[in-house]
Amino acid sequence: MKVAILGERNNWHAKTLQEAFLKMGVQCDVFSINSIVANVSQKPIAAANSVVVDEYEVLIVRSLPPGSLEQVIFRMDLLHRLENQGIRIINSPDSLEKCVDKFYTSFLLEEHGIPTPRTIITERFDKAMEAFLYLKDIVVKPLFGSEGKGMLRIQDEEIAYRVFKALERERMVFYIQEFIPHFNRDFRVFTIQEEPVGAIIRFSENWKTNLAAGGKAIPLQMSQEIGNLSKKASMALKTFYAGIDILKSEDGRLLVTEINAVPGWKGLFEATGIDIPTYLAGRILESL
Repeated sequence: MKVAILGERNNWHAKTLQEAFLKMGVQCDVFSINSIVANVSQKPIAAANSVVVDEYEVLIVRSLPPGSLEQVIFRMDLLHRLENQGIRIINSPDSLEKCVDKFYTSFLLEEHGIPTPRTIITERFDKAMEAFLYLKDIVVKPLFGSEGKGMLRIQDEEIAYRVFKALERERMVFYIQEFIPHFNRDFRVFTIQEEPVGAIIRFSENWKTNLAAGGKAIPLQMSQEIGNLSKKASMALKTFYAGIDILKSEDGRLLVTEINAVPGWKGLFEATGIDIPTYLAGRILESL
């Protein structure tokens, strides 16, 4: 059995997951996805430095670095090809594509009957302004992004105008979501094979609760409703493991806002003590 983690060697998550596999007697290597060279009409199919990628039974995606459109498409094509050659990719390329694209995630949630905030997506400045005037209090998010980076809450028409003009110049897609008052807290549920295995309450002094943006975490005793909603969201995006973000509005509604297919677990571990790497490694091996 040979397992590889697609990530950075000095990354805490990659190292803890690698250690979990090594303790189970499984060879586990770490290398970045952008170090892989693909071959057509010759062997190996793919190589990373001196490593033959074809020889691994499992590749676990722990990092999808930012890049140009060509780089992003190449990396996803590479993962699809390796999967087609019989290598298990976790999460699958299909799930990664669905989760990394907020529009894709949002409409799949809606199609599966999972409550999510009202959202308007457009390429046009005038339609973005109409969306602001309709929703009045909004959060603008990058279509591709994580850790709360680039998210803005806008309540003023003049600020909306200036922000949308700047995004228009960069040829960005406007992803506009209604702001849901939520007492400056939300829930992050970690699922493995669609089952919730741990959860935290994330809270902050402002509306943005991401731990990478300064939020803090405490354990969450999951209600059946939150557990079921997390399971349903994971099933909709077909993830092997995921981080499900859920808001509880001030009027009591539960809404899924995002699904992370490359979720971190450091905050969850520090708040709850749950050994996610050992649990995840074990479930991966059991599933083969």
